[in-house]
Amino acid sequence: MEHHKNRTLNVLALSGCLILVLAGTASVGAQASAGNESALVRLSGSFESLSKRVAPAVVQIFATGYSTTLGNTESILLSRGQSSGSGVILDPEGYILTNAHVVQGARRVQVLLARSLRDTPQGTSLLKPRGKMVEAQIVGIDRETDLAVLSIPEKELPFLELGDSDELKQGQLVLAFGSPFGLENSVTLGVISSVARQFQLEDPMVYIQTDAPINPGNSGGPLVDAHGKVMGINTFIVSQSGGNEGVGFAVPSNIARNVFTQIRSTGRVARGVIGVYAQTVTATLAEGLGLSQEWGVVLGDVLPGKPADMTGLKVGDLILTLNGKIMENGRQFDVNLYRYSIGDLVSLEVLRGSQKLTFRVRVIEREDDFGHLLEMVTSENSLVPKLGILGLDIDGEVAKILFPPRKLGGVLIAARSPGSPYWQAEFLPGDVIYAINGKEISSLASLRARLAELQTGDPVVVQVQRQETLRFIAFEIE
Repeated sequence: MEHHKNRTLNVLALSGCLILVLAGTASVGAQASAGNESALVRLSGSFESLSKRVAPAVVQIFATGYSTTLGNTESILLSRGQSSGSGVILDPEGYILTNAHVVQGARRVQVLLARSLRDTPQGTSLLKPRGKMVEAQIVGIDRETDLAVLSIPEKELPFLELGDSDELKQGQLVLAFGSPFGLENSVTLGVISSVARQFQLEDPMVYIQTDAPINPGNSGGPLVDAHGKVMGINTFIVSQSGGNEGVGFAVPSNIARNVFTQIRSTGRVARGVIGVYAQTVTATLAEGLGLSQEWGVVLGDVLPGKPADMTGLKVGDLILTLNGKIMENGRQFDVNLYRYSIGDLVSLEVLRGSQKLTFRVRVIEREDDFGHLLEMVTSENSLVPKLGILGLDIDGEVAKILFPPRKLGGVLIAARSPGSPYWQAEFLPGDVIYAINGKEISSLASLRARLAELQTGDPVVVQVQRQETLRFIAFEIE
C-alpha cells in the first residue's frame, strides 16, 4: 500500500514537472512567436518606408504618335496610337531616364508625376488625387542600350541616385517600380536571379535578371536595392504568355549612368574604340591559336589606319589588361573602352607569343552603324509601300555618314519592315538605291514614281551601293 502510494506520488510529481516543462515550452514558443512577428513587422515596415521614399521619383510616361500601315491599295494608312511606360527622375532639375522603346517615334510625350504628399488632403480615403501631368521633351535616345532621357519644365523634384550594379549579388532583394498595364505607381518584390545575362556572345549589352514581377508598362521604371539606390532600369521580360513569368531583365545602373550623363550633356552617346575587333577566348580558340590561356581577350582584327594599327597592335595579340584592369572577355573590353572620352590615351598590356608588350593607344569615336538614321525618319514621308522600306533623300547630313558615293542622288534605306513582300530581296539598312531597271533614282519622289509604273509580275532590278560596292538586287513586283 505504501509502495503504491509512493508510486502515485511519483507519477503526480512527474506530471507536475511535465506540466511545468510544457508551460515553460509554451511560454518560450510564445516569446519566439512574438519575436518572429516583430521581425516580420520590422521587415514589412522597412519595405513600406522604402516604397514611400522611392515612389515620388517614379513617373508614368504617355507617348503619342502615328503608326503606318499599308492599305489594300498603294495608299498609306496612318493611325494615331498611344503607349505608356515608366520612368525615374535622376536629377531634381527635371531629367528623367526611361526606355527608348517607350518614346521612340512619339510626336508628343507627357509625364504623370507622382502625387505630392504635401498637396494631398489628409483624409481617410484610400483613393488619392492623381499627380500633375506635364509635357516632356526627348533629350536623346540610345537604341543600343534601349535608353532615353526626357526633360520636363519642373524643378526641385524628388529624385533617386544610381547605385553600383557591379556590387549586385545573386539572391539579393530588389523592388521593381513602375506602372504595369497602366496601373500607376506599383511596386513588386523579388531577388536578383543573375547579375549578368548576355544573350549573344560578344554582345555589348548585358542585363540584370530578376524574378520581381515585371509586366508591360513597367518598362523604364527603376529596379532598386534595399538602400533605395537604382541598380537597373526595367526593360523587358521573357514570357510565353505575354505576362510576368518571373523572368525580367533590367539595364545595369553602371551602363545607364554612362548613357544618362552623355545624353544630358550632349544629346547623344559617343562610344570610344581603338579600331580592333576583340573576341572572347574559348578553349577551342586557345588550342587552335596556341594561346597560353583558355580565357581572356584576343584581337581578331586590327583595322588598317586606326589607332591600334598605328600603335603596333596585331591580329592574335592577347589583351591582358586595359589601364591595369584584367580583361576577361571581349564584351568587357568593348564596354570599358566606351567609358573613356574621345581623345584619351589608354594603356594596354599585351601578350604576343611569350613576349609581354605595353601600348598606349588613343581612343576615337565609334563610327555609326546607321542606327540613328531612324531618328531622321518620319513615317508619313519616308515610307515606300511597294518595297516595304523607310527611305531618306540624301542631303548633306545623311551624306556625311555614308561611304563615298559612287553616283549622285539616290535614296538611302534607313529601315525595312519584316512584313515587306521583299523580305528575301536582301535590302539592308545603309543601302543606297541608285536605279530601277536602268532608270536613275534621284530622290524618294522619283523612286515612288518609278515603282508606280510597274505592274504585278514585272521584273525589277534595283541597283544599290552597299558600303563601297555596287550590286543588283532582282525580284518580281507583287
